[in-house]
Amino acid sequence: MAQCVSIDQAVEQVLARLPNHIHMGLPLGLGKPNAFVNALYARIRECPERQLTIYTALSLGRPPLGDGLQRRFLEPFVERVFADYEELDYLADLRNDTLPANIRIEQFFLQPGSLLHSEAAQQDYVSSNYSHAARDINAKGLNLVAQLVAASPERPGQLSLACNPDITLDLLPMLARRRAAGETILLLGQAHTELPYMPGDAELGEDDFDLLIDAPEQRRLFSTPNMPVSTQDHCIGLYASALVRDGGTLQIGIGAMGDAVAAALLARQGDNAGYRAVLQALDVAPWQALIDREGGQDAFAEGLYGCSEMFVNGLLALVEAGVIRRPADERGALVHGGFFLGPQAFYQRLREMSLEQRGRFAMTGIGFINELYGQETLKRRQRRDARFVNTVFGMTLLGAGVADQLEDGRVLSGVGGQYNFVAQGHALDGGRSILLLRSWREAGGEVTSNLFWTYGHCTIPRHLRDIVVTEYGIADVRGQTDSEVIARLLAISDSRFQPQLMEQAKAAGKLPKDFQLDARFTDNTPERLEAIREQHGRLFPEYPLGCDFTAEERDLLRALNWLKSKFKLSEVLELGKAALDAPAPEAYAAQLARMGLEQPQGLKEELYQRLLLAGLAATG
Repeated sequence: MAQCVSIDQAVEQVLARLPNHIHMGLPLGLGKPNAFVNALYARIRECPERQLTIYTALSLGRPPLGDGLQRRFLEPFVERVFADYEELDYLADLRNDTLPANIRIEQFFLQPGSLLHSEAAQQDYVSSNYSHAARDINAKGLNLVAQLVAASPERPGQLSLACNPDITLDLLPMLARRRAAGETILLLGQAHTELPYMPGDAELGEDDFDLLIDAPEQRRLFSTPNMPVSTQDHCIGLYASALVRDGGTLQIGIGAMGDAVAAALLARQGDNAGYRAVLQALDVAPWQALIDREGGQDAFAEGLYGCSEMFVNGLLALVEAGVIRRPADERGALVHGGFFLGPQAFYQRLREMSLEQRGRFAMTGIGFINELYGQETLKRRQRRDARFVNTVFGMTLLGAGVADQLEDGRVLSGVGGQYNFVAQGHALDGGRSILLLRSWREAGGEVTSNLFWTYGHCTIPRHLRDIVVTEYGIADVRGQTDSEVIARLLAISDSRFQPQLMEQAKAAGKLPKDFQLDARFTDNTPERLEAIREQHGRLFPEYPLGCDFTAEERDLLRALNWLKSKFKLSEVLELGKAALDAPAPEAYAAQLARMGLEQPQGLKEELYQRLLLAGLAATG
């Protein structure tokens, strides 16, 4: 029977009942009971004779405020959106490489880009498929699991793992076997008042827990505000949406490109004439046969089923619009998910649903979602015509995808479930893996290609190459020869880089010396896409799934992103020219007031104001 205890009492119980080395498992993302974790961390930090290893992923923290214009923009926004969210104390020490000697943090997925400069995080990163995480953590001797849960007056005596049944459900049978052999393993839960109660597989009895914190957590849940979707991302989403087959299965992820796919599917359903018009403007003719065979441009008559490790805001929007409406089973599940994370409005919409409505979103173990083995016959029946849509930040011309790690070995994020879904795309009848890629990027005024001849690391090996989508089109590279793969990827690369890429392939003997790109692929330019956006503006909403920013903040975010892309802050001459070219401040009084720069004090603030005005004028 579970003991109801305070946080301090829970810490005392854990110290008394567990051995010298505590091996604590925490859910990835949202489901961490931060107050308990901080209390235990503080105690172990003061007890050098004890050891603590935390096994987790996606330790979420507020974005660092930085300095200058970035800080002026972020500080009020972060205060408003994150409010009294309790930070994880170990995360600050991890970022600063000041973890105590008796504490380690092992993660198999990092908050993207946040720990590139942490030696401890980089050295203790575990490269593991999401579906193998429970196995690997259990093998380390896990003896404590701590998790946020949800309670409901409609379910007395029950608790829901809510946002994170993913690894916990896979772990429980393993832990039960070890407990039966005499090991002491504790399961601790704390309810959160804002966490939606998700029924079904995610439910456990109160007595399944050893310790329950007696006071529910009431502080703000961590959220991920919707970010703007660029022209580049919208074009990617439009192409990808045409590869989704009616009556099929959909998996998408978080971020602007995932939002763009959801937005395009919403347009395909709700504004089909406009949707077809923008695809015609983009010129899908080179891939029309592939679209006809694998996807379509019609509105959805039967609808889709969602099967995604991450239940994201985009999937909820697709259910609400009737795009996802094909039940997976007799229980009426429209979406199977392993964990969820999103903006505050996403949590609120779930909380406002009835328990029966929430039951359409079947939160379950990650082993069910990310693998085919185990109930394979059922999964194959449910996951017909599956489209697994994931993002990469780079790709070689031979079709290897790069999504988690830089060439020098530093980890940006993690493999997560991407490999699982790519493999399923090949293993399922009618299944396809679709990798989304921005063909170029710009930072500090330098434009570089995200398609390259070679790279020192890959996340998805080239023998699993399938479909690649950039803002310039679609490359179906499954089962193709190396020369054909190169040609198809060149056709969807940015034309500024095509000659050099082509020469590298020819020099390696992978393309015929006389190979030339078809002329229709040599006008792959951002300017052409921006012209299409001008003509079809309603198909390119900046925030298609809602927005946490005020109107002034949206203007400022565009301006700041423009400044970041165009200038290196160390290049004083370029910055000075931008400041000189800036318009008069009267035109942007509200935006300047939001940044505290309506009346600049001193030379530094005057420069900030002029730079900001330059950015506002360039992006307004």
